[in-house]
Amino acid sequence: MKYYQLDFVFEATDMSGELMQTARDILAGLASDAGLESFEDSDEGIIGYVQTDLFHKERLDEIIQDFPLPGISVKYTIKDADYKDWNETWENEGFEPIEIGNKCIIHDPHHPVETVFPNCLDIVIDAKMAFGTGTHETTQMVLEELLQTPLTNKRVLDCGCGTGILSIVASKAGAHDVVAYDIDEWSVENTRHNAQLNNVSNIEVFAGDSHVLSHVSGVFDILMANINRNILLADLPSYHEVMSSDAKLILSGFYQEDADSLIEKAQELGMKLISRRNIGEWAALTFRA
Repeated sequence: MKYYQLDFVFEATDMSGELMQTARDILAGLASDAGLESFEDSDEGIIGYVQTDLFHKERLDEIIQDFPLPGISVKYTIKDADYKDWNETWENEGFEPIEIGNKCIIHDPHHPVETVFPNCLDIVIDAKMAFGTGTHETTQMVLEELLQTPLTNKRVLDCGCGTGILSIVASKAGAHDVVAYDIDEWSVENTRHNAQLNNVSNIEVFAGDSHVLSHVSGVFDILMANINRNILLADLPSYHEVMSSDAKLILSGFYQEDADSLIEKAQELGMKLISRRNIGEWAALTFRA
């Protein structure tokens, strides 16, 4: 699998540290619509990675032209990614431990921790070119909703599984079995790898998009999708088809301004909005079948 590396540079009269981080977060969120899947900070902006056959340059140029922060311009260059170097970056840098509501602590193999709270889930995530370490607001919101949901003996679907973090938490919180899928082959392998690290054996992982659901029998009690708005809008009918009569669907990966279009689409399919979360500009929605 070949990747492009895109080096983005932000230009503004006053590029403070806070403004720089805001610009990074916004660009990373929007650029997923152009196929970009992984990011790391640089001194002048952000570096993004995209599979060569999934890159939509015209869409990226539209995003940059309409960048929503006034007074900031974005320029970028493209080159072939050095597979070895950027894989090592993901493997070696790691991330600081993250606590989710005293119910779950997430860390990488480089930052072992002692579980602080009673009955707190200890989750190890070794991120290898896959989104989902718990550091992003969208992942945190899905986890918060998931950890407030009774999962014992439930069947769970994880759409766009990334590192497998949502699947692993669901399994450790009592799910009977979990089905996960991702279009990125590295994410599929990373989910399997992280499941092994966490001694989880009830996760079945598929490579592909929502079409893989046609090969999965039965329905699900809990469905999770932390993906960009366009994919969610396109895939909502597929999710609805595999929801049990009282299923819960948790969505994130989009901005607050995109929530209304997702609510409208879900309601057209007969779903009911039961919860809405926001962290900064990011949003999460939860529906019942």
